[in-house]
Amino acid sequence: MSTLSRRRHGPFRTSPRPSLFDALDLYRQRRALARLDDHALDDIGVTREEADAEARRPFWDITRR
Repeated sequence: MSTLSRRRHGPFRTSPRPSLFDALDLYRQRRALARLDDHALDDIGVTREEADAEARRPFWDITRR
């Protein structure tokens, strides 16, 4: 049985407007970041304050960096 998935790995598409799927994917990533413990955050070079600030951003706030 095959499954269709919209989940992508990697950066957002290069279209000027992110899709709803991009926003939902980012929302999930931010929730996962908020659940990491301090040791895991240290491994990826992010402080607790930075992780909390990113997790508090609304799902529609997509900034391309």
